[in-house]
Amino acid sequence: MRYPLLLLLFSFPLLLTAQLFPELGGQRAGISALTFLKVDVSPRSAGVGGANVCLTGDAFSTFTNPATLAETEGFSVGASNTFWAAGIPYSFLSVNKPTQAGHFGLSIQSLSSGALPVRTEFNPGGTGEYFYAGYFTAGLTYSKRLTDMFTYGFTGKYVREQLADFTAQTVVVDLGFLYRTDFNELSFSVLLQNFGLNSGLKGMFDIDKAFEHRPRTIESYPAPTIFKIGVSMVPWRDEENNQSLTTLLQLNHPNDNAENIRIGLEYSYHDVLFLRGGYKFNVKDQNYPTAGIGLRSRVGRHPLMLDYALDPSNFLGLIHRVGVSFQVNKMDR
Repeated sequence: MRYPLLLLLFSFPLLLTAQLFPELGGQRAGISALTFLKVDVSPRSAGVGGANVCLTGDAFSTFTNPATLAETEGFSVGASNTFWAAGIPYSFLSVNKPTQAGHFGLSIQSLSSGALPVRTEFNPGGTGEYFYAGYFTAGLTYSKRLTDMFTYGFTGKYVREQLADFTAQTVVVDLGFLYRTDFNELSFSVLLQNFGLNSGLKGMFDIDKAFEHRPRTIESYPAPTIFKIGVSMVPWRDEENNQSLTTLLQLNHPNDNAENIRIGLEYSYHDVLFLRGGYKFNVKDQNYPTAGIGLRSRVGRHPLMLDYALDPSNFLGLIHRVGVSFQVNKMDR
């Protein structure tokens, strides 16, 4: 029974890709602002192709799905860095704590271009001046378990964008629900991510230094909202040797691009070694599978997790992600 289900799980995306996706949503490409919010910050998630809404809760749940934060135990801290194109770093930090009222999390994301030379038509090599482009978010997450099988969570995020003398600020929210069953750990989840107000850059436009600065507002655009539906299952588990395989399937419906499907696998060996792989269907510039590895260790009696993911891209090259998470609680063994 397990193997037909597994075959169906991974053949279904291929059928949808061939029959439906070329006609859905491609005309919406490029209509949103703040697209950095779509960049995955979790190495574990990136390793399974971004099929993240049904992943078990960890220190990166504040980004992947706030509903899964309720599955974590003890105070935890997670940090990661994405080595983006052109050497641009994208950093993430999350601090999470469970309480009797629910689970709370604080998170920040930061991306900075570094110093960029100012160029004009008369000085194509640079004027000697520099400007900066930077993006920052600060989020507050709340998650709660309602039953043994059902959890929910939401994150409110303040987002700030700066490009030279222009700035933009807005607020977005993530809202997620998760339901896990007893049948092969079959799970279902939905997530609405980055839903919020439009964003438009505002600042002083330098018409001519010999004359004046004039205030200018650029047209505003929506945040990159994504509606995600995911399912996961553990079709194979070897209790004697403490091994398992988790399969993940996810449909993404973004407001600024075509629908796409993510599939992923996570193999666990003795809860110490984790091997991951994934693929993104109908995502342009992403024609190669993703891969990742995780190592679980301990500091004293507290879990320490090290993760790495490789995300190949046609035009941006190889994107590397590294992450570390630490949880203050006793190990299971």
